[in-house]
Amino acid sequence: MLPVSLLVIAFAAQTSARFTPDWESLDARPLPSWYDEAKLGIFIHWGVFSVPGFGSEWFWWHWQGQQPPDQSCVNYMTKNYPPGFSYPEFAPQFHAQFFDPEEWADIFKASGAKYVVLTAKHHEGFTNWGSPNSWNWNSVDTGPHRDLVGDLGEAVRSRSLHYGLYNSLYEWFHPLYLNDKKNGFKTQEFVMHKLLPEIYNMVVRYRPEVIWSDGDWEAPDTYWNSTELLAWLYNDSPVKDTIVTNDRWGAGCACKHGGYYNCEDKYTPGKLPKHKWEKCTSVDTLSWGYRRNMKMKELMDLPTIIEDLVQTVALGGNYLLNVGPTPDGMIPAVFEERLRSVGAWLEINGEAIYASKPWRVQTENSTVPVWYTSKGTTVYVFITTKPPKPAVQLLEPKTSPSTKVTLLGDPTSLSWSPVHPDAGLTVLLPELPYSPAQVWTLKLEDVQ
Repeated sequence: MLPVSLLVIAFAAQTSARFTPDWESLDARPLPSWYDEAKLGIFIHWGVFSVPGFGSEWFWWHWQGQQPPDQSCVNYMTKNYPPGFSYPEFAPQFHAQFFDPEEWADIFKASGAKYVVLTAKHHEGFTNWGSPNSWNWNSVDTGPHRDLVGDLGEAVRSRSLHYGLYNSLYEWFHPLYLNDKKNGFKTQEFVMHKLLPEIYNMVVRYRPEVIWSDGDWEAPDTYWNSTELLAWLYNDSPVKDTIVTNDRWGAGCACKHGGYYNCEDKYTPGKLPKHKWEKCTSVDTLSWGYRRNMKMKELMDLPTIIEDLVQTVALGGNYLLNVGPTPDGMIPAVFEERLRSVGAWLEINGEAIYASKPWRVQTENSTVPVWYTSKGTTVYVFITTKPPKPAVQLLEPKTSPSTKVTLLGDPTSLSWSPVHPDAGLTVLLPELPYSPAQVWTLKLEDVQ
């Protein structure tokens, strides 16, 4: 009976172990494994800001928040809207009449992404679901008159993709927030009566597996009650075993506290970080939200996206690629083309991306620049520039008599020869197939 009793006690101790609402405890929580294995996610910035479609998703702030206002935004409103037109009047024009969540989910699945993150609420405060804490400033009460968060979540999950939600902590013009700010954040009326009840409702209702927090920088984490919120997410929420969070939980938290680290928008570390991180970036280099006047030269082309993805994964990161849909619910065709092209590249090269680990060396530049990932004794070599000669020299891998080299997409073994007795090899390349991404991957089996 003793061994059974000990097992029961051990199980009880394991199940009762809880995270306490302090950074030392919360930061020690292991990241659910699905996230690191996924590598690629799609970010979607969609809201009332998509209606003016000018400047960026910060349009309202640039027009009426910052002092002095952005004159280009002022001129845009003066030329195109009647005097006295207010930002909330854009909401009824957020029709989303062509929004087909099944079509969106098909595009995201075709991109090769493993998770999708939608803006549930940006800094403007408008929620893309029927939040009871955002009366008449949500997608059910006005505009589309539908639950955008819920509809997309069902479609995404039916394709076995993970679903996450972006949520801004602060709201530019919410009176309770502005009052707390006026009080030096010594009061928490906004947090207690708006923010926390809304997040709780959102998590219980939609069960997101990512909470992508933002809008934290004006106040400390103690104002936002971030540690108490995260303790609830990790201990008692319906997604406690699968939820991942980022690091935007208060001034000074970025790159220091939370789940994975974003550090800053479009963050790229110079070397392999010790902590799991994610690079968020946007196909439109000038905005996260839809812009009516975006130009082709302002968009990331496919080779840039793929090389960015490869470098990010080689340095242990995830890659969250953003698109901004139109207010009528369409993903612009050029964005769809980029996403499907990423997926076409991953069809051939995904083995070297998904569930890979950083290798002991992340990059070298002997013949041409290359990046490395690994799975056990298999090492993948991303060639990001077409070599001038049909051979590539790699100085870092340590080969063995059983080392085998292939090009992903072609099972034919490639000839190779050692550079030094203990390390390095020169691989004789075939005619490299046409690749719109201009990135090819070698697979080295049984190397160190």
